[in-house]
Amino acid sequence: MCTVTYLPSKEHLVITSNRDEKNWRTDAIAPSLYKSPSGKLMYPKDGDAGGTWIAAHENGNVVVFLNGAFVAHTPSPPYRKSRGLILLDLIHEYSPFRSFQSTSLQNIEPFTAMIRDNSQLYECRWDGKQKHIDEKDAAAPHIWSSATLYDKQTIAKRKKWFDDWLEENSDPSQENILHFHQFTGDGDSYNDLRMNRGKVFTVSITSIEINSSGLNMDYLDLKNEKRYAAQLLFDSSIAGK
Repeated sequence: MCTVTYLPSKEHLVITSNRDEKNWRTDAIAPSLYKSPSGKLMYPKDGDAGGTWIAAHENGNVVVFLNGAFVAHTPSPPYRKSRGLILLDLIHEYSPFRSFQSTSLQNIEPFTAMIRDNSQLYECRWDGKQKHIDEKDAAAPHIWSSATLYDKQTIAKRKKWFDDWLEENSDPSQENILHFHQFTGDGDSYNDLRMNRGKVFTVSITSIEINSSGLNMDYLDLKNEKRYAAQLLFDSSIAGK
């Protein structure tokens, strides 16, 4: 829940997330299909709370979470519900953005959500007291880094890496962006995209490629050196692409 890129093109859209977690957390469950009253969902599942940090709906909607809002905060548990379960509450709805607007988040730990809803893109932050919403250009690439792990200077440096990479990759594939998420940095293991601070490190990379017929989810389990792939075809009767 710590680094996310959004990469649109004429042929597809790729949304990729690095999950940086504590080394004592239970391993996640690889992506699978799940049924919801609103349609089919695909996501990897957190091994502890049963939520997730990234999920896609067969209508083309996607929600991705990062820890924290604007600045690093001091956790003050117990919280009413895990953020990963809040994400599932949002993606289960036909409009996850409207669900974010209406859902009470009192006693929920701060987070940032990137929500793709009916081909529109929203950056939605909960700072522990109030919601902040910024509609983003869905036709432009974006990168986000978690405020709980990276200061403003490091976030700006990571954005420059992304901008420089885009200049050299005019039409990147999903495999290209997966390589970016694994190997980009300047040798500083604390702040490279694939980070390692001992007790906290990048445990997995999840990438969703959305095209005209459906989505492909690629999951790199870096902790156990395994790779998984899953596919979800769009339901044309409910797709909001």
